[in-house]
This record gives sequence, C-alpha cells and structure tokens, in this order.
Amino acid sequence: MRTALVYHEDMTAPRLLWEDPECEIERPERLTAAMGLLQQRGLEQRCLRLAAREASEAELGLVHSPEYVALMRGTQALGTEELRALSGQYDAVYLHPSTFHSARLAAGAGLQLVDAVLTGAVHNGLALVRPPGHHSQRAAANGFCVFNNVAIAARHAQQKHGLHRILIVDWDIHHGQGTQYTFEDDPSVLYFSWHRYEHGRFWPYLQESDAVAVGQGRGRGFTVNLPWNQVGMGNADYLAAFLHVLLPLAFEFDPELVLVSAGFDSAIGDPEGQMQATPECFAHLTQLLRVLAGGRVCAMLEGGYLESLSESVCMTVQALLGDPAPPLSGPMVPHRRQRLKSFRMSEASQVPHWTSLQQQDSAPVLNPSTRSPEGRPSPLLSEGPEFKAAAAQATVALSSLLDRLHLRPMPPVRTAVALTSRDAALALPPEVTHQEGSALKEETQSWASLHEALAEDKAASALGKVLNLLDRILDGQVSSGIAATPASAAVAILDVAIRCGLSRGAQRILCVAVGQLDRPSDLADDGRNLWLNIRGKEAAALSMFHVSMPLPGTAGGFLNFLLALVLPLAYSFRPDLVLLALGPDHGLQDPQAALLASLLRAPAGCRVLALVDEESTPQLAGVLAQVLHGEAPPSLGPLCVASPEDTQALMHLRGQLEPQWKMLQVAGSAAPPP
Repeated sequence: MRTALVYHEDMTAPRLLWEDPECEIERPERLTAAMGLLQQRGLEQRCLRLAAREASEAELGLVHSPEYVALMRGTQALGTEELRALSGQYDAVYLHPSTFHSARLAAGAGLQLVDAVLTGAVHNGLALVRPPGHHSQRAAANGFCVFNNVAIAARHAQQKHGLHRILIVDWDIHHGQGTQYTFEDDPSVLYFSWHRYEHGRFWPYLQESDAVAVGQGRGRGFTVNLPWNQVGMGNADYLAAFLHVLLPLAFEFDPELVLVSAGFDSAIGDPEGQMQATPECFAHLTQLLRVLAGGRVCAMLEGGYLESLSESVCMTVQALLGDPAPPLSGPMVPHRRQRLKSFRMSEASQVPHWTSLQQQDSAPVLNPSTRSPEGRPSPLLSEGPEFKAAAAQATVALSSLLDRLHLRPMPPVRTAVALTSRDAALALPPEVTHQEGSALKEETQSWASLHEALAEDKAASALGKVLNLLDRILDGQVSSGIAATPASAAVAILDVAIRCGLSRGAQRILCVAVGQLDRPSDLADDGRNLWLNIRGKEAAALSMFHVSMPLPGTAGGFLNFLLALVLPLAYSFRPDLVLLALGPDHGLQDPQAALLASLLRAPAGCRVLALVDEESTPQLAGVLAQVLHGEAPPSLGPLCVASPEDTQALMHLRGQLEPQWKMLQVAGSAAPPP
C-alpha cells in the first residue's frame, strides 16, 4: 500500500466541559465524521492503517519545555473547575482529563507517519489527529493546540533520520505562529503559510503573521508568509499561490520531506475562514506537492469544523493514493486586489533570499500601512448575529456545492500503454496495463485518409492503437495512456488525435508538443484546442491558443517555464484531455519529461495521453508510465539558474498572454492596473 492512515479512537475523548462559544467548534465529531466518510468512500480500506502511539516525553521535548510537558501531564488529575481555570491562562484553549493522552497520541501519530514514509514502508500518508498542533509554542498551549505535532515530526525526522531539508506547508486558514517560532532561525526548515490576516484584524492578530516576517538570523528567507487580506479566496487564488510563490521556492530548496499542516478551515463552508476554495482543490494542491521530495508527503490534520472538513480530507487522501483529481469548480480567475497586495508583498519580501524570485520583476516597495493595527478586534466566533449569519451562509454554500459536485467515477484501468518496442514494455511497472487492441480498420482508414503520412502500414497501425487508447480514455475505461508513434507520422497522428477527441465529446484539448512538431495549419483556432510547442522556433504567442517557445537550456529555466506559463495556462484553459507529444528531437531529459507529465495530470483530471517516438529509450516510457500512474517524478537535480535569454523569452510570452489568461496575472511580472 502506498499511503498510510494514522488514527486512534482515543483522540475523540476530549470535549468541552463548560460553555465557551469560541471553543465549542473543536469537537470529537471532527474526527469521527472524517473517518466515517473515508470508510464510506472505500478510501480507508486502500490505506495502510496504523494505530497512533503516544509520543514519549523525550520526543515532546524536541519542541516543548520539560516544565510545560509536566504541567500538561498534571491536567489528568484536575477537576472541571481547575481545568477551566488553567485553560483560561491560554488563548482559545480548553483542557479535559484526557487531553494529555490525546495530545500525546496526536504527536505520536505524526512520528509514526514520518517513520513509515522515511523507511519506505509507504510513500506518503495522513495523520487524522486532534488536538491540532500548529499554534502550540514551546511553553504554551494556543488555539486548541497542546503539542505542535508537525514541529515535533520535523525535529524527529532531523534527529532520527538525518534529514537536512524539510518543507512545511501550512494551508490552515490561521497562521501557525507556533511552527514559525520553532523554526524561525533554522535554515534547514522552510515554513510556508497562507492565512486569513486582514491586516492583522484576524486571529491570532500578530505582526509576525505578515509577509515582512521572513525569519531571523541564519533562518532569514526560510519563513514565507502569504497573508490573505480579504475573505472569499477561491480555487484560482490557492493554485496561483502554489504556482507563483510556494513551488518556485520549494524546488530551489529541494526538500527531502514535505510536512503539511492540513487545516481545512480554509475550505468553502467554514465560518472561521469564509473562503471559497472547494474540497477538490486540496486534491490538486496535494498532487502539486507530490512532485517534491520524491513524493514523500506527510499530512497532519489541523483545523476544519464543518462538513467540508470530511470532504476535503477525502480529496487529500485520494490524491495521496494517486487517484485522479476532480475538475476544479468555479472560474479560474484570481482576485485582482489580492494579486496586487498579498502576492506581490510576499514575493518582494522573499526576493533578497531566493534566486528563483530574483529573475522576475519584483513587487513594489512594501506599504507600511499593512502592518498590524493596534488593539485586538473581537473574534468572529461568538454568540452574536454575525456568527450565526456567517454559519448559515456557509452551510447553504456548502450544500449547494455538494449537490453540484458529481465526481467522475474511477476508471477501471489507471494507466495503459501501446508500445512497439519489447524493451520499452519490459521497463514498465507491473501495475501498468498493456493495450493490445486497435481501432476498427474502417475507422482507422477513414482518419488516415486525412494525411499522406498515414498511408503506410506502419503509420496506420500506430494510428489504430492511438485511436483505440484515446477511445478508452474518453469513455472512462482508462485514466491515462502512452502510445508509440513513428517519427515520419508523429505530426499527422497528433493532428488526428486532436480532431478525433473533439469529435467524440472532448470540449477542450490541451496539446503540449515537445520538439519540431508544427501545429497543423488548418486546425481551427476556435478555443477548443490550446497548442503549446516547447522547443519551437521562437518565443511567440501566434494567437491566444497557439504558443511557441524554445526549450530552456537549464533545469531552472525549464522549471520556470512550467510553473510560470504552462500550468497557469493549463488551469485557465481547463482541458478535458491533455495530449503530450514527445517528438524524436524533443531534447528533454527523462526527469524533465516525467515532471512535465506529472504536472499535467491534475488540470485534466489525470486524462493524459502521451505520444512518444517509437525510437525513444525504454527508460523514458518507463518513467512516463510511473508518473502517469501516480508515482512521484525523479528529481531534476541541482537547479541551474535560467539564462537571461530564457527569462526574457518567458517574460515576453507572459506579456503577450496575460490580458487573455487570468492565471498569468499573479506573479511579480504582472503590471499593476491604472
């Protein structure tokens, strides 16, 4: 099994013993509802179930002081009034006689998950835990958090497994100040957090939650804060934050392990966050993280308080299992005001510390008016009408979404191949299906008549296999596939695949052609096909739907091209199918081709058909089959800086395309409006 699920029923024991409107949302049903839906969807059964163990006090001491651990140990013997009095010494915390046991289990679950992943027992996993952890500090409980589960797991990975670079991604809607404090002077841990901030008016009301907080001493640049200064952020904003802020830094950092503070109060329907990101967005975010660290991703539950929690947990586990991510809901248009403030400020704060950002036009000088205001506004959660109205609106929005969300059923075959080389077939992983069939002879001949290059028997035979595989992808029998094409007929077969796909129900097809594969001149430029040519003759946007760019000469330039152009275009276009064509002269190294294929899975719900030259190495077919099947791509290796020519070509293309494609209007290169 590739994915671990760590859980223990004892973590449902702590509950609020007195009236406290601020704390009542952190309740046992958060876990039982999530586990129930995992079981109902059949996801728990596909995971390696691990019963959480208690973290030892020595392990807790990796982050917390002995005095604080002893104080929490003593709560087991306190009465209700004593627990209430002690809880009142902290901010938004309630204690229960079982809290110490439950909190040790939550921390221990993270340690078990890290051990399972780093020893190779599983590829990745989720720890379904409570109490959460990312607000907890060295000697203080805070925000429902007792022990900092993710921070303890990171220190454990360093101490026991000898890791030197750990990425922590905190997508909870609240800033994880406890995690930030733990690692703010440590360059071995890169901490990224987005959070509702509203210029300091949202809990925990800290100046150090703003973008200008980048770490201290040797750790400067290794704290990355992306504060949301307005509510209503949606799928496009979350994806843009990953593509334009997090992932460039993460690839440059090259982590050995990714830890996720997986708080789902950032999803639609949660009155704490008041955001609009739908549950399936977290499947896409998880897929993007799985291209890092060899796919070693450990997610640990933080916040999340309504029905969207269970849905979002299921989406995250599906992505960890390698399942196709459902198409994203809503328009892929990031908030314009957010782009000009939070994104630009976060980039500007990090530019001095990261080469990957120094190659872009940086954001303007930070505006001091964004610093936290004095005073502390009342929290959202209260007994007043504001909370009740927000909760009612959230419930209606979520119910409407779930009514509309019709998940595409899982294809019986995840990956199928039709290859001519026996050596290539031998290089494939055993779980990949070999596709021997071909389209009907009459159908193949009809399509072949469009091109002289398809008249030869060899080309016609390859076309028949491509058409058969394309049919199976479009009718939901196969998720993704690989087919071999002869060099002399590569362009003709690609043209037929586009036309055939559109004729059989695909509304939009993204074609990524790598090499000297010219776009057919009579292909309609009607918005149903987006053609991206890598290793084209020049950097040019010949139309909104026809883009050409030379192959970047370095790994860093290639990565910039993927994150700053290819993926924003793909998510904006929202294809039903991706055709990835690697011509005989494509020029990609195997890790580059694998990363490209892996990143293209998510925008199209993993419906990717890769067409590779029949003379390609067996290793290329093998690595493509692995990533299309859901495995992590191999590392690109050290990232050499993009050449000035590649950077200029990328900026030229972005300038041409930004007016039409809104997902491009986020990075620092985007000019501010009048």
